[in-house]
Amino acid sequence: MVVPRPRRGRSVRGPHWWRFALLVVITAVVLVPIASPVLIAVQQTARMGGLVGIGAALLGADTLRWFGNSLAVSATTVLVAIVIGAPAGYVLSRARGRAIGAFAITVFALQALPAVLLVVPLFVLFAALQLVDSLPGLVLIYAGSIAAVATWTMSSAIDDVPVSLEEAAWLDGCSVLGGFLRIVLPNAVGGVLGTAVLAFLFAWNEYLVALIFLTSESNWTVGLGVVSGRVAVLGVAAMLPPVAVFALLHRAFRFGGLAGALAG
Repeated sequence: MVVPRPRRGRSVRGPHWWRFALLVVITAVVLVPIASPVLIAVQQTARMGGLVGIGAALLGADTLRWFGNSLAVSATTVLVAIVIGAPAGYVLSRARGRAIGAFAITVFALQALPAVLLVVPLFVLFAALQLVDSLPGLVLIYAGSIAAVATWTMSSAIDDVPVSLEEAAWLDGCSVLGGFLRIVLPNAVGGVLGTAVLAFLFAWNEYLVALIFLTSESNWTVGLGVVSGRVAVLGVAAMLPPVAVFALLHRAFRFGGLAGALAG
């Protein structure tokens, strides 16, 4: 009787070692933009007297105001993107007809349109409405820019929710709006959170529109503060909120409410 040998774990030195090497190279290339601000922050830490000086710089009035502005703008953009994208994605997913097809083409065209082309006419319009150099005006631009992406993201998520769930709710006396709020959205939570992450990253990292529309330092966002170079370590600190948001929400992309809804 031949006793089978225990299988050993795959070694990096095996025939597929080049895949591991390729991943290492790709990771190194991706980390290059991050290494530069980190090195600058380390140098500034030594010049400013260590962590105490860096802490004082990060807790300064200007830095805290910039962080607050970015958080307010990003959070409001996320809220507006979900409020607009969820019902629009529902219509795009469930309804059929020529009007819906035209709506889908319009959404796609808006998504493909470069934002740079809209900067000048938007600036003229916002100047007339006195929305230049204001955070609400910036939120309007960000929400309009991300609305198309939010609509497509929500539409893809709602496509995975069976219509039979809504039909069962309708038979129980639920309205169309009630079925959307109570059945569709809870089971499309992955799409909602994906839209939230995309909108937050877009609003947090956007620089060009903020540079043009925000003229007062008191209204600056973190991106403008980083480019100003006053506090080099601010570039490292600005990376933390997006990482924290993604770390908190990424598990929800894999676990939605659909499995529980279909159980039984």
